[in-house]
Amino acid sequence: MPQQVFPLDSTKAFTDQEKIGHNRWHPDIPAQVHVKPGDTFRVDCREWFDGAIHNDDSADDILNAPLNGVHVLSGPIAVEGAQPGDLLIVDILDVGPIPQEDSGPLAGQGWGYTGVFAKSNGGGFLTDQFPDAYKVVWDFQGGKATSRHVPHVEFTGIVHPGLMGTAPSHDLLGRWNSREQALIDTNPGAVPPLALPPQPDAAVLGSLTGDEYERARGEAARTAPPRENGGNQDIKNFTKGSRVFYPVFVDGANLSMGDLHFSQGDGEITFCGAIEMGGFIDLHVDLIKGGMETYGVSENAIFIPGNTDPQYSEWIAFSGTSVTLDGEQRYLDSHLSYQRACLHAIDYLTTFGYSPIQAYMILGAAPIEGRLSGVVDIPNSCSTVYLPTGIFDFDVKPGKNGPTRIDPGQGVPMSRG
Repeated sequence: MPQQVFPLDSTKAFTDQEKIGHNRWHPDIPAQVHVKPGDTFRVDCREWFDGAIHNDDSADDILNAPLNGVHVLSGPIAVEGAQPGDLLIVDILDVGPIPQEDSGPLAGQGWGYTGVFAKSNGGGFLTDQFPDAYKVVWDFQGGKATSRHVPHVEFTGIVHPGLMGTAPSHDLLGRWNSREQALIDTNPGAVPPLALPPQPDAAVLGSLTGDEYERARGEAARTAPPRENGGNQDIKNFTKGSRVFYPVFVDGANLSMGDLHFSQGDGEITFCGAIEMGGFIDLHVDLIKGGMETYGVSENAIFIPGNTDPQYSEWIAFSGTSVTLDGEQRYLDSHLSYQRACLHAIDYLTTFGYSPIQAYMILGAAPIEGRLSGVVDIPNSCSTVYLPTGIFDFDVKPGKNGPTRIDPGQGVPMSRG
């Protein structure tokens, strides 16, 4: 096992650990760990809600999920010699659930969960169709996931970190806050909100204290969206064997990570849509001095995906166009066309006996492929959703004898706010 530079004790809360990470982006958060180019090391990561979600048949914890406190990130990790303008090379050597803890109260101890937030608490990709809170618990065995809440489905996990990135500079942080506040100002009362401004309450900023903490918590950016530094990109193919090249904005780069997923469909469409868990990640780091200019990377990371994904040979695909449910034509709206493709897949799966929310959860957690299939033919963008047929224990393809009717089991727990 590589040297464990950021250990976490499962019996303690995130803020009670020997090394305390952070849940906001800010350049002044001190590095908790220092490594050198060429080093290999292990980092423990906590499930993004720090244990607030439970392995039970209630969705009340999702309804009341403490969104102000996410994501709980491990780091920052400073890399010796890294300077603004460099590219930080990060290799994912291994990633998985909490080692040697195959049962317990924390997600990652033999289980994980997928959730849909209530519309009033963040919502999801299809929040108008699914405005309440829901939760599905998945059990892990032999690298595969099954659920009592969504029966007749089993798939191999595509384990990956949902969030990894470098610290922003003061200038970059200012640009984030300015442009996101300008978006909020276009519709301040939007539900869900258009963006998340700095939120001092529940801010965890590593070892910052006193006046420095008070100043930084009013400026620090939320970790919810992906940005130029990487961040919460939720790329399902960012798996073991991947190599990523992060732009460096501060001395040391200050790399942080968390939000591990056992599996996820393209888009993480339920928002809390992967199979969330805690676990570990083994990394190797190196530097390309001046790499941002050399390779034209002024912003946003480049990555080479790993090759450990499960291989499915048969798929059933659903398409959608940029026309709303009530028939309004939109111009090349790829967000809308992907929504419509997902809704068509959901409608299809209900003909076999699944409830709409069970079908939605499958699309969020299973390794579906989402694609922009046509973005030039005005006025309709075309998006497609590819669903692997091999994850079901029955024939999910259309046939002359009609759909097989399955027993949907106990269903998905719901909590209405």
